[in-house]
Amino acid sequence: MYSKGLFKGEVILVTGGGTGIGYGIAELFIELGGSVIITSRDESNLEKSSKELSKNGECYYKVCDIRKTETIEDLINWIDKKIGKLDILVNNAGGQFPAPAEVMSQKGWSAVINNNLNGTFNMCHSSANKFFIPQKEGNIVNITANVLRGFPGMAHTGAARAGVENLTKTLGQEWAQYNIRINSVAPGIISTSGLNSYPEVIKSFFKNIEKKNLMNRFGTPKDIANAVIFLASPLSSYISGVTIPVDGLDHLSGDRMELFNLIKKLI
Repeated sequence: MYSKGLFKGEVILVTGGGTGIGYGIAELFIELGGSVIITSRDESNLEKSSKELSKNGECYYKVCDIRKTETIEDLINWIDKKIGKLDILVNNAGGQFPAPAEVMSQKGWSAVINNNLNGTFNMCHSSANKFFIPQKEGNIVNITANVLRGFPGMAHTGAARAGVENLTKTLGQEWAQYNIRINSVAPGIISTSGLNSYPEVIKSFFKNIEKKNLMNRFGTPKDIANAVIFLASPLSSYISGVTIPVDGLDHLSGDRMELFNLIKKLI
């Protein structure tokens, strides 16, 4: 669908790029001619994924913990010295765990907010100041979640992702003067290896609600990657500050309390 050389000469940074959705995004950028840097906290995953991705194009990796500003600055300076430019930032890294709000610890709340919201802002801030603002051009795509109707059972990530969506609108307006576009993609439930990290009862729950999706399936990393590619490409050159749901209509339908009710039964 896209030209194989669509991103030729462009440098793309994908956080959380070693596995799952991030890997799928990096893979498609490389297929379309981009030079990709993947980053996460897990060097073993990064090294393995970089070797695989490099079979089809140029892929670098660098360990970075987006919760720590010093490691972000180290990453950004490393890109500047090694490559000398950055054109596109995809903020995909994040994490959360299911828990009713009344039993959520302050530590758990803060950890998710720091990772999903603060980490995203810090990546945007550092990338813009080092690259996008001086070069008067840049593109940022934030990966959020299906939070339009709240996120019962995961209040921490719901609040963080909603914050990122508002940040997308705000930075889109503030940084338009620098020719920087900023948009978000809000995935529903995506079939990745990450689903296997949940307990069996949660995995059974996912199988059940997949049947209730109006499109009769969960999404794939390619579904998300396709949306990211559109927002990062010249095809969306007049679009900024928006969030595109990629969730088979789950943002409009379904019982948002199902996960919460299951968790309540388990505690």
